[in-house]
Amino acid sequence: MNEAMEPGAMGLAHLLSQSSGIGLVPLVLLVLMSVGTCYYLLLKGWMGWQEKRLGRLFLPRFWQSRHLQDVEQQLQQYQPQEAYGRLAAAALAAKAQLSRRDGQAGLLILGPADEFLLRALRQAISRERLRLEAGLTFLASVGSAAPFVGLFGTVWGIYHALLAIGAAGQSSLDKVAGPIGEALIMTGFGLAVALPAVLIYNLFVRLNRMKLASLDGFAHDLFALLTTGSGVLNVEPSGAHPKTRATPVPEAELGVI
Repeated sequence: MNEAMEPGAMGLAHLLSQSSGIGLVPLVLLVLMSVGTCYYLLLKGWMGWQEKRLGRLFLPRFWQSRHLQDVEQQLQQYQPQEAYGRLAAAALAAKAQLSRRDGQAGLLILGPADEFLLRALRQAISRERLRLEAGLTFLASVGSAAPFVGLFGTVWGIYHALLAIGAAGQSSLDKVAGPIGEALIMTGFGLAVALPAVLIYNLFVRLNRMKLASLDGFAHDLFALLTTGSGVLNVEPSGAHPKTRATPVPEAELGVI
């Protein structure tokens, strides 16, 4: 009996040794997809943990400040590294532009001050959304394409296995089942790559939705604060929930989410 056809010789190593250059392409693609999935899992997990930690430090410091000037000085001294800080910096920069506008101002800065602040907040949240969604397209592509890449590898492996069996003149079940079952390894590999990518994608989509909802609420509070014109932040004695002197803006008016 040919040693290459013995059941003990079947497996991924034997499949690779019998594959042509084209047959190795699906395996290389699946390995790259798996590595990319692990990379984005670690990268976005670490970035999300950093954002959450820095956000917990920034928000109490922001709402415990007595004047907007104190917040501006803090943002000028320390470049914001998380979403709430970048959103506050964009809003304060827009308010500073409004205070300096004159008759030579461009079209973007002309018009009611409230609308200009709304545009600035919407643009800031749009930038945060793009930052949060970075890498999700790759994960979605892996989840949808990896099974088909594995299936292509299986079809190519079965094709070569049948050619080898036909050339050897061996058509018994034990001679056919081994190579065909060996080629199915690529389909299993494709599924093993796709399933984690889909789960990780769904996880980050859920986390991003919660993050954007939190940013939307902060944007409403920030807009209400800046439109009062007082520049004074009022916080309950417990410090659990910030309040401004203005009435909260309806969600439909801000429309950032």
